Amino acid sequence: MLWKRAAAPLEAPPPTTPAAHPAPHPAPHPVASDDHIRFDGIEKLYPGGVQALHAVSFAIRRGGVFGIIGRSGAGKSTLLRSINMLERPTGGRVLVDGVDVGTLDEEALVHLRRRIGMIFQHFNLLSAKTVRENIGLPLRVSGVGAAETRRRVDELLELVGLSDKADVYPSKLSGGQKQRVGIARALVHRPEILLCDEATSALDPETTHSILGLLRDINATLGLTIVLITHDMAVIRAICDEVLVLDQGRRVEQGPVWTVFGAPQGEATRALLRPLQHGVPDDIARRLLPEPPKQGGRAVLALRFTGESHPDGVSLASLLALVPDATLLHGGIDRIQGHAQGDLLIAVPVAALRSAVGSRFSPDSLKVLGYVANDV
Repeated sequence: MLWKRAAAPLEAPPPTTPAAHPAPHPAPHPVASDDHIRFDGIEKLYPGGVQALHAVSFAIRRGGVFGIIGRSGAGKSTLLRSINMLERPTGGRVLVDGVDVGTLDEEALVHLRRRIGMIFQHFNLLSAKTVRENIGLPLRVSGVGAAETRRRVDELLELVGLSDKADVYPSKLSGGQKQRVGIARALVHRPEILLCDEATSALDPETTHSILGLLRDINATLGLTIVLITHDMAVIRAICDEVLVLDQGRRVEQGPVWTVFGAPQGEATRALLRPLQHGVPDDIARRLLPEPPKQGGRAVLALRFTGESHPDGVSLASLLALVPDATLLHGGIDRIQGHAQGDLLIAVPVAALRSAVGSRFSPDSLKVLGYVANDV
């Protein structure tokens, strides 16, 4: 039977005596704060003067799926690996359940790391061991008995959909199946936090979709806090509740995914979003004029819907009422966290431009991009 993780606070060892050896499964206790992880002014300076993180502060709520996105070199991996102290900050604090994990001794850090699972872009499976042996290896290393190891591995094989691959070697698995083994192995100690370090970057789009679906199911079923880093906004859109944007080691913006996608504040965020947005098609862009043609022509309008004014969707009747003779040129509407948002490109007769801009129906933004001849 699959476990459902209850929140258990991390306890720091007493300052004057060695920490007692922790029980394999500490009894759950109620936790007052919804903040599972908090970063307080995190700095990271590498030898040679390379500053990877600059006073980064934010919190991750318990039980959510939190994404950290940025270009290569933005500091994502450094930030993620500071949660379990695989990277030690040179300034600031990382708190898990209110405890500064940088103050923990080695024994307490071992306990912490068993409560934090981690999956990677590269699967790091042992080629000479079967799927079952790869998943169970962390339990064997920590001294868990054979019967309990087998029971727990069987649960995880069922969870990740690999029950029929238990005795198969990694060379016979697809990339997606290997990542499922990596996920099962990361869950073998029944963690409360799961860290995902570019976990889908090496996978094709279809496999990425299935792995993200699995992670969302794990979050819902087991109640884990999931923290993932990526450079792909499509991954953030598919799975995350909240997102933090990093740029050159600095926090650019943070918020619910639908608000960041709908109204990005930073140029770094807008750059990351551009591949997902409906821009002006090249054939139309080449024909845009700064002034209306002599025969009147048509104005090209860009309508932006952030999900704030029309969360349930864009009314087709209202669009038609905008200008009865309008032509839809390009665009689309997505739904993110229950909010409809997207971009539409329309052409309206120049003579009707004033009434279109002054219409009662108002998108969150409306821009006149230019003018084209009537044949568009």
